[in-house]
Amino acid sequence: MNPFRWSFRSQFLLGFFICAALLGYAFYVQFQLDIQPCPFCIFQRIAFAALGVVFLIGGLHAPRAPGGRKTWSLLALAAAAVGAGYAGRHSWVQLNPPAFPSCGPGLNFIVEQHSWLGAARKVLLATGDCSAIDWQFLGLSMPMWCLVFFVAMGLGALYAGFKRRHHHRFHR
Repeated sequence: MNPFRWSFRSQFLLGFFICAALLGYAFYVQFQLDIQPCPFCIFQRIAFAALGVVFLIGGLHAPRAPGGRKTWSLLALAAAAVGAGYAGRHSWVQLNPPAFPSCGPGLNFIVEQHSWLGAARKVLLATGDCSAIDWQFLGLSMPMWCLVFFVAMGLGALYAGFKRRHHHRFHR
């Protein structure tokens, strides 16, 4: 089956399952491999969850009107862009580790002191343990792979929502 001919619904539901699988793997790495997430990792998980929810609701809704498909695609792109921002910053921190390794206080403390918006700002300025590369596959660290997935799924959402649909009429 050619994925370029899949329906909007199929493409969005596939996006949901990919997000669910990635989150499942993140929890496996945390609880089975005992690699603890840093604040960047937590925000990337939140972005994957948000992207997955958009894919799920958009896939279940499966609007027929092009405007509806475009709206769901842009919502998915927004979630993917936020996730790509966190993954990109995390990758940069890993490639340019600070002189003094310290990620600072835990995420719960940061949220209590600064609200979620303040916590997001603090996480973007994270240093130290966030630079540790505890996992790699094909030479890329986990946040680098997250960046690849966020970009690919954002582009996939745009493709699903903006591609021309050909309606075939059957004649008897």
